[in-house]
Amino acid sequence: MNDFSSSNRIAVLGSANMDLVVRQPRLPKPGETMFGTDFSTVPGGKGLNQAVAAARQGGSVEFIGAIGDDTYGRELRHLVAGEGIGAAGLAEVAAPTGTAHISVVDSGENSIVVVSGANATVTQLTSAQEATIRQASFLVMQCELPVPALAAGITIARASGVFTVLTPAPVVPLPDGFLASVDLVVPNQIEAAELTGESDPARAAEVLSSGRTWAIVTLGAEGCIVAYDGTVLGLAPARPVTAVDTTAAGDTFVGALVARLAAGDLPGTASAAGIAAGITDERMIDAVRWATVASSISVTRAGATSSMPSLADVAAVLA
Repeated sequence: MNDFSSSNRIAVLGSANMDLVVRQPRLPKPGETMFGTDFSTVPGGKGLNQAVAAARQGGSVEFIGAIGDDTYGRELRHLVAGEGIGAAGLAEVAAPTGTAHISVVDSGENSIVVVSGANATVTQLTSAQEATIRQASFLVMQCELPVPALAAGITIARASGVFTVLTPAPVVPLPDGFLASVDLVVPNQIEAAELTGESDPARAAEVLSSGRTWAIVTLGAEGCIVAYDGTVLGLAPARPVTAVDTTAAGDTFVGALVARLAAGDLPGTASAAGIAAGITDERMIDAVRWATVASSISVTRAGATSSMPSLADVAAVLA
């Protein structure tokens, strides 16, 4: 297996949270008090999750977001440094660091309540954050930051020839034309249906990919559907495993996917269309295969960033 670490920079514009995780037999009924079996604090947030996942797969990653001047914020900054992720775009603000309150039941499924905290202050981008995007080859975003920041990121990326990737989670109202300006959109089945009004995930993928866009609709244990320019290329099956905790499985998938796309011999071009041209059907399917394995490993471990595999972990499965 070749080492495909790359100098193509990946800028991740997104949330950084401390996850407060409770394990419990099942979800409680309204008004019910029940005992949990375990509690842990784990660095998370969809943005930070995807940044860590990409870095562990050999990506050259810069993180753009905000944390508070508090214990959680210091722990998150320490994690960023320890993972080798650039932090020029990580602002410290006068608000508490974001938190996610996660209930994990014995089946491995989870429910999550997010308190945005510092993430909600990112309504515009600083000059350092704008520069980080301009210097990147890929911009990865989610929807846990205010939409004006995402719109600013898209505008800068398009003007700078940066390939854009969006995980539309949670689903929020987006400006007209926003989705059409994204090069790759990666929703799960529920998000895809909400965005398109199509209950059939294959049809939703066709709609989301129209206009020379890539779309990957993830289906959990059933794999994912890959589409481009209004046409479904196929269903990529999941790798069968016994799930322990599905937290951040989707973020692991996206981070690993982009790291794989950023690797190797993509054309050194100044246009987004040129970068996209280097991503052939074969290259995208290869990246999906890699991301599927990374995600399958993550669900066999507890936590968000704590569950994410290394490059060697994935390579060992695919060897």
